[in-house]
This record gives sequence, C-alpha cells and structure tokens, in this order.
Amino acid sequence: MVSGKGNHGAGGSRQQQLGEFLRAQRGKLQPGDVGLLPYGEASRRRTPGLRREEVAELSGVGLTWYTWLEQGRDVTASRQVIDALARTLRLDADQHRHLRFLAGFTEPEEQRRDGDHARMQRLVDAMLPNAATVYDAAFDYLAWNSAYVRLRHDPLEMPAARRNLLWMMFTDNDNRLRMPRWELAARAVLSQLRDAMGRRPDDPRLTALVAGLRAESLEFKQWWSEYPVHRFRPATILVNHPEVGQVELELFQSRPVDDPGLLLVVQIPATELAATRLSALLRTAETG
Repeated sequence: MVSGKGNHGAGGSRQQQLGEFLRAQRGKLQPGDVGLLPYGEASRRRTPGLRREEVAELSGVGLTWYTWLEQGRDVTASRQVIDALARTLRLDADQHRHLRFLAGFTEPEEQRRDGDHARMQRLVDAMLPNAATVYDAAFDYLAWNSAYVRLRHDPLEMPAARRNLLWMMFTDNDNRLRMPRWELAARAVLSQLRDAMGRRPDDPRLTALVAGLRAESLEFKQWWSEYPVHRFRPATILVNHPEVGQVELELFQSRPVDDPGLLLVVQIPATELAATRLSALLRTAETG
C-alpha cells in the first residue's frame, strides 16, 4: 500500500497526487460553504477547512475508505464516487477533469519527444512579426523566433539544463521586472504544470522540474502546495520593454495534431499601439 507521504510534494504517484489534491481542496472549504453544520464549535476546530468526516458524509462514502484515498493508498474509486467528491468539494470544470485524470478514468496524453526541430522552427518563423515559441512535453524550449528574442528574452542565454518555460518564469529576474502582472502569469504557468503532472505523474522530467523549482523558488514552493490546476485560458500580459515601453500581448496556445505533446504559444499585440511598438522594436533589430 502507498502511505501518501514521502515525495508527493515533488510529484509522486497518481494515487499520491490524488490524495494531495483532495486534501488541498478540502482545506479551502468551511462547513457553511457546503450547507453543513460543523462538528463542534468553529472556534475549537483544529482542522483547516472541512474535516474528512464532513467530506465523506456529503459524498456518501465511508470515512475509512475516504481516508485511504487521501493517504494515497491503492484503492479503487468509481466514476460516480469521484463525481460526488467533485460536487462536494465545489470543483470547477478544470479541477473536476483533473480529479478524473488522477483517478484513472481518462488516459493521459501521449508523451512524445520532439522529432523535427527544423519543422517547428519554420513554424515559429512563419509567425513573424508575432512572437512565437514551441515547448516540448516538459515545457523545455524547442523553437522560438526573433520577435520572441527581441520582445521577451533569448533562451540561449539560459543554461541548457534550465532552458525551460517554468525556470524562465520563476528564476529570471529580468523577465520578472518586465512583467507588471508577473504573479498572475507565473501562477497560470504553474497551474498548467500541475495539470501536466496529473496526466503524466511518472514522467521523470516533470518530477525533476518540480523538485528543482521547489528548491530554487519560494513562490513556486508555496503556490505548488496550494495545488492550483487550470488549463490555459485566454489572457493578455503586459511587458515593459526598455526600448519601446509597455507592450500589451494577447496569448494563444495550440498543439500540433501530429505531435500533441508539443505546445505552440503565440503572443500577438493586443492593441494598435502595441503593434506599432513591436514593429519599431523589430526594425531596430534589422538595422542594428
């Protein structure tokens, strides 16, 4: 049996991640949030959020069985029970989907390594004048274009072992200074990593990535323990560029049908002013 302790903070087995996810979501709710009278006086409760007894009662499952589930033991849950837990814990659509992945009801996405760097490079170059990048299944940089280098940063300036979207977001101080809404962007990227871990809990590259970032970044360590999980949502970011000023960018993500393990990210100017400033920036690169 799996105890649910040990290395769950850096990833862990699917069962360990399931237990960690349930504990995190339970801790975010109070009895009043789910229309339940608390056990004992609220001022004397030592458990943050709901108690296991309360989750089990509302979900119609046995307390011992639910406890085993949170402990990461190798127990089986039906889809109906998983859905009942999702309702009890007030999970949104992304969180509910993630819970199903962890319970083993949907096959994880096939993990495929890049097989054609040149092809991906042609793709991002064709996206000019927009900034574009392609990442592999572990969020390592696979290809990027000159607009990305000029507007954001040059991945070649990063150590080869850390040439990765998460390492860039959480450890590159220049990038952080350029992003007025850095925390929102960093949390969003971390949440996508959580979703990926749920799909590929035994991926050694993802496990090593999480362990390294937990050791290197206090923000990553704290936010990782909160267990956010959301897939990409349309968003805009602000970049304060030292040469042309603030540039607002709309983010797009997609995956090639022939290799869904890869991730294409395109950053398009969100306003006419942003487009003008990006064009000016690229002209200076050509004349320089």
